[in-house]
Amino acid sequence: MGKLKEWVNQDWVRIGTDGSIKGKCGTSENKKNPDRCLPRAKAQSLSKSERAKTARKKKAAGARGKTVVANTKKAKVSFKNGGEVRKIARGCGKVMNNRRKKTKYS
Repeated sequence: MGKLKEWVNQDWVRIGTDGSIKGKCGTSENKKNPDRCLPRAKAQSLSKSERAKTARKKKAAGARGKTVVANTKKAKVSFKNGGEVRKIARGCGKVMNNRRKKTKYS
């Protein structure tokens, strides 16, 4: 299984602004400004105040209309052997040369 698939298939949990683990990711009642989600292992490795800090950051930015909010430095999710998810998924959206739109001049 690829690293990106492993990352997606982890047990993700929802973090409340008080720093507690609230349950499965995606079960937030507020769909317009959802709670922060982290893999369970990462969430448990953080202190309650560190979890609260990253959750409050997401809620505050969400209230201003942002949909994608980066984690705090300590809550950043990365692989044990190095590398962030963004580095692994880098080529996903690349345009393939053979599928590029060709302009014809007459």
